Amino acid sequence: MTSTTMTAASTLNELFAANRSARRSINYIEGENSERVVSFDELYQRALGILHHLQAIGAKPGDKMILYVANNEQSIDAFCGAILGGIIPVPVALGISDEHKLKLLRIARKLGNPYLYTDRKTLDRIASFASDSQNDGHATLSGLQQRAFLVDTLADISVAGKAHNAQPDDTAFIQFSSGSTSEPKGIVLTHRNILTNARGAGEAAAFSEQDVTLSWMPLTHDMGLIGMFIMMYAHRMQLNMMPTELFVRRPLLWMQIAARKRVTITSSPNFGFRHYLKVLSDRSVADLDLASIRLLFNGAEPISASLAREFIARLQPAKLPPQAMYPVYGLAEATLAVSFPRLDARLTAVALDRHHLSVGNEAKDIDANSQDAAEFVSVGQPIPYCQLRICGDADTELPDGQVGHIQISGDNVTRGYFENPAANAAGFTADGWLRTGDLGLRRGELLYITGRAKEIIFVNGQNYYPHDLESIAYRAEGLELGKVVAAGLRPKEADTDELTLFILHRGDMHEFLPVAAAAARLVNEHTGIEVSHTVPVRRIPKTTSGKIQRHLLATAYLDGEFDAELAELSALRAQLAATGGTAAAGNQLEAALKAICDSALERNMGVDDNLFDLGASSLKLLEIHEKIDQQYPGLVDITELFDYPTIAELARHLEGKLPAVAGDR
Repeated sequence: MTSTTMTAASTLNELFAANRSARRSINYIEGENSERVVSFDELYQRALGILHHLQAIGAKPGDKMILYVANNEQSIDAFCGAILGGIIPVPVALGISDEHKLKLLRIARKLGNPYLYTDRKTLDRIASFASDSQNDGHATLSGLQQRAFLVDTLADISVAGKAHNAQPDDTAFIQFSSGSTSEPKGIVLTHRNILTNARGAGEAAAFSEQDVTLSWMPLTHDMGLIGMFIMMYAHRMQLNMMPTELFVRRPLLWMQIAARKRVTITSSPNFGFRHYLKVLSDRSVADLDLASIRLLFNGAEPISASLAREFIARLQPAKLPPQAMYPVYGLAEATLAVSFPRLDARLTAVALDRHHLSVGNEAKDIDANSQDAAEFVSVGQPIPYCQLRICGDADTELPDGQVGHIQISGDNVTRGYFENPAANAAGFTADGWLRTGDLGLRRGELLYITGRAKEIIFVNGQNYYPHDLESIAYRAEGLELGKVVAAGLRPKEADTDELTLFILHRGDMHEFLPVAAAAARLVNEHTGIEVSHTVPVRRIPKTTSGKIQRHLLATAYLDGEFDAELAELSALRAQLAATGGTAAAGNQLEAALKAICDSALERNMGVDDNLFDLGASSLKLLEIHEKIDQQYPGLVDITELFDYPTIAELARHLEGKLPAVAGDR
């Protein structure tokens, strides 16, 4: 039931002030037995103290401020402080690759002359990156440095800043979409948008002050910031937050803490469920009591029915209620939430013929075991205050059961993209409905998401635009615009997209291998995601207007049309590996690093092999870095894995810091 405070507040500023009296807190969890407790009242005082410092450097209502910090507590303090002062926060993910830094600079340039809330070490890294002659970040960096506030210089926050009197239709904050090599789109959200969505979600999911939450989702993601912080805080819940990196390193803590704290609400995309189960392996969970969990939000990427079932079944000995699995649909343009299932409804899925899922087609049921079957999970019905319709290409509503474009409207929906007239023109219909870019159908009251008109690729809980990845792959020698197509494939029984590069090639397979390897390495190195497949194709299908038809290549791959070429490539790679040999470790340090990398990558790595040629994903890099840090504490920063991507190079880098090892040759 929506709380009285939630009903009365018309802005986040009013909500923050009213919630001071709530006897609730945020528990910032840093380890198995390490946490810091901050009451709602203390959060308000800290936010005003930070606002005082922001106002001292000239920040005023309407100014934009990029939040570029990894620490949850620092991020929430600064976010609330900015909101209270009418300063518009812009959360940006603090990644480890160059593409993350480039995205920051592009967003800063788009915003004009924003403030930057970060720390000294991070600012120095941005400066080092921007000084590289290969990018155009000099002028942007200069502006950021002049208007940067370094959180590690923050000492006294006892003096309160002057709170701003916000209005419901004022911009509260801006959330930028993915997009590192192209211009990212800024989704503008007002106070009305956010509070309307929080009320609707609360009514649909029966949020109450008795709920206890746990989140490891990043605060730069709408599910983390809006879903697991703002909405839960708005309904005066007891909040528990753990860093995403801690979950990645020690995923089993997620459910251990949930049991200990008697958590009622938590969340994860496919990536998190899969990562947890992989590490859990055959360990017993009978010592956990998860009976208190009533909502396990499953969203942020297309939902895998098989993975959801596996997770529920695997945790049955821990008393996790089967109906707790709560598959939902949302997007940043809707603030967050669009549709929720009915409470206590079991997971519902349908198997449809994937060859009949084009816009305007009647969806056809098919045996789930058929090669042509695609399984889709119901994500319920629209939540209060959000309207939804399924339309054809001409924006006319389609009958029940037909696949079409999902469009939404309501006070929770963004009024538009930041200073982007083209995106606004394309993003809204003539009668004012938002085009979500997603495809789906309704059967009775239930909504099913069947695809993505926008062709977003979901990997490890993050979303990527194909053209971004293609522009990185083009840097490989011999490739150019139009010769590479990136697509996300989801084979039958898979629970996440597999990034696949289709490369135009009509020559010998021996000639294809180095080109494919170079393209995959570049994408992996710059984005931190693994290229699962590189496929040679003799033609790239396009529409009459020249638009690449990625879905046709994806369908052809899943139908096995490239099996012969892939088998030939596999045999060729095996032959080259057998004749080429693998460079062995030359000293104790190399041997130690090789053991770490071999274990993480589950392969026999040569000391001169490049981590990114082998497809080391961001998760694998985190695992490798953690194990290196255990053996050589504080000597290798994770960003240095990009600078020294082979075992031999990394060992030489470490030798100067370990004199006793340096002579062991």
